[in-house]
Amino acid sequence: MGLLPLLTQLHTRKRALHLPAHGRGLALPKELIALLNHKPGLWDLPELKEIGGPLEKDGVIAQSQSWAASAMGATKAWYGVNGATGLLQAALLAIAKPGSKVLMPKNVHKSLIHSCIVGGIFPILFDLPFLQERGHYAPPDKSWLEKVLSHLSEKNIQIDAAVLIHPTYHGYSTEIKPLVSLLQNKGLTVLVDEAHGAYFASNCDKELPKSALKSGADLVVHSLHKSATGLNQTAVLWMQGNKVNIDSIERSLNCLQTTSPSAILMASCESAICELTSPNRLKKLQQRVFEARQLYSELIELGVPLLTTQDPLRLILHTAPSGINGLTADDWLIKNGLIAELPEPGCITFCLGFAKHKGLKQFLYRKWQKLLLTTKKQKPLSPFDAPPNPILTVPSISPTKTWHAKKQKVKLKEAIGRISADLMCPYPPGIPLVIPGVMLNEPLVNWLLVQNILWPKQIPNEISVLCDEDSFD
Repeated sequence: MGLLPLLTQLHTRKRALHLPAHGRGLALPKELIALLNHKPGLWDLPELKEIGGPLEKDGVIAQSQSWAASAMGATKAWYGVNGATGLLQAALLAIAKPGSKVLMPKNVHKSLIHSCIVGGIFPILFDLPFLQERGHYAPPDKSWLEKVLSHLSEKNIQIDAAVLIHPTYHGYSTEIKPLVSLLQNKGLTVLVDEAHGAYFASNCDKELPKSALKSGADLVVHSLHKSATGLNQTAVLWMQGNKVNIDSIERSLNCLQTTSPSAILMASCESAICELTSPNRLKKLQQRVFEARQLYSELIELGVPLLTTQDPLRLILHTAPSGINGLTADDWLIKNGLIAELPEPGCITFCLGFAKHKGLKQFLYRKWQKLLLTTKKQKPLSPFDAPPNPILTVPSISPTKTWHAKKQKVKLKEAIGRISADLMCPYPPGIPLVIPGVMLNEPLVNWLLVQNILWPKQIPNEISVLCDEDSFD
């Protein structure tokens, strides 16, 4: 079967609780639906003079970006058609010169590590609290970040910029403003990956976490298909204040974004932001948030083991207490009509998105009950071991140099004492377990061997290591 016929048939008989958040078109903005219903290809246009592009001073796209920035209270905005990935990479290259050091959390997305490799940037990764019963990183609070900065000072590591994640893939978040202020008071430029929290910036609900866009971050990236009603690949980069040089941002965007952006994706960026800012449309968003909270409460009352997060549009089914690996459960659910966003050894994450889900409570309840009946009663899974991370992970060798070095494949158990040349990263969620240039010590290798058992199709039992570390002396 080819791709074209597959797209019309794929998942048509299954519940789709995965991204993009428009729910297979059900929550797309009405103007975009009307445009897509026009004569096929009518909207497939080049950068005509009246249209322009994200980096052009004239044209409708420039006007749209100016409107979006004003509507969201930002200084400037750039639409992107390479997802949050492309905009995060461009933002990082704009604030970090080759050879500079950037502070990042351990749950940073792989796109930023790739940007470090391309730009000759040295990532300094800081450890995070770990939820052992879930197998997830938790977000840091101010006291945790103060501890991190204290270690940097003790090791005399000079940082040029910092990255924060808000919220995580699973919807965990903390108060972001104190973290941003703490870093900025140290003279650091702050980039926030808010790919999964675009709708937080709408201020549609007082109980939602406050957006980094409203908390003083210098640069913020939103994925409009992950956490708004945009088509796949749509995103926006916001700049606040004048700390970051606009020319630096636009030079980086020019390097990493296509010179032929899709007009329909540009229009989708605009319509998604309109959904987040228009008072009339916010009522629909408020309703979805209310329904999500109600669904969570009712499923908990029915005994479905859901985990708590700060994002009501995320539902996390906790399979570990029932002795079920989330990856095994996911295989069964797909065969039985339910497609999740993210299976992991201890749980499964569902994305409700912005579509209305009629009858979802009973559907999820019945599927969970049937899954329990079809799996033999087992002991709860043991808590997941935290990664053996030091408070700061400092690569032994620049990831850029490591990436281009001569390397060889070895079995994981034989990699102790070697330097990783791999970016080992299960996707999704796209959070690296190992990055290039890091020393593979015995605790780390032993932990990776356990992950290979827990994620047999995601974590390989081999890794690339440098052949000759002395070549970098």
